[in-house]
Amino acid sequence: MKKLLLAITATSLMTLGSAQAASAEAGKSAYSTCVGCHGAAGEGGVGPALAGRDTAEIADLLKKYRAGEQVGPMTSMMAPMAANLSDADIENIAAYTASL
Repeated sequence: MKKLLLAITATSLMTLGSAQAASAEAGKSAYSTCVGCHGAAGEGGVGPALAGRDTAEIADLLKKYRAGEQVGPMTSMMAPMAANLSDADIENIAAYTASL
């Protein structure tokens, strides 16, 4: 029984690690629409730098933009970009920008 429990736990941990990597990879694809303002490496430009920022912070901001909340001076540009993002898209983009 202990061996079965260890095997299940190990498999769950490996799956979790794969899911996180997949999120960043999916985020990389979704991030292609962000490059024009935030830079290919998240270094910023018209918009602020995103590279290495906290995933929760990025996800929270994107959800606020999607909801139409006034976040800052760039809300009018960001709200339409975030309007059609799913929760999964937001989490993936946040995971990707944190990996930059």
